[in-house]
Amino acid sequence: MHQTHKGSCLCGAVELTVTGNPVAEGFCHCSSCRNWAAAPVNAFTLWKPDAVKITKGADSIGVYHKTEKSYRKFCKTCGGHLLTDHPLWGVIDVYAATIPSFHHEPKLHVNYADTVLRIKDGLPKMKDMLSEMGGSGDTLAE
Repeated sequence: MHQTHKGSCLCGAVELTVTGNPVAEGFCHCSSCRNWAAAPVNAFTLWKPDAVKITKGADSIGVYHKTEKSYRKFCKTCGGHLLTDHPLWGVIDVYAATIPSFHHEPKLHVNYADTVLRIKDGLPKMKDMLSEMGGSGDTLAE
């Protein structure tokens, strides 16, 4: 049985669900994610597009398109961040904080060469991205 988790923006104007299991989850340390999240690290959960559904407020979603790799989506009412669509990789990053009932179990850190917050948790620290996603695939020491 697939589990479904509900999430929303800060004000609740936009609601979404994720169903099943993410294809990957971890932490991103790139400057774009840090700036977008206004935090030293972003907790990500990557889902296949058919696992993510907007259930309320689709007309309230704004999009910030910085690169072809990322379409960051937010609530136009409260500015709350919702998800990032990564069409080149065929996944959607629903921020772990957006889906509070989901138990985030990170498996790796990406873009760790850019970190501003060292985290010693025993997880692999990717210099940039996995080679399958166009990165070097190199890991760094904690």
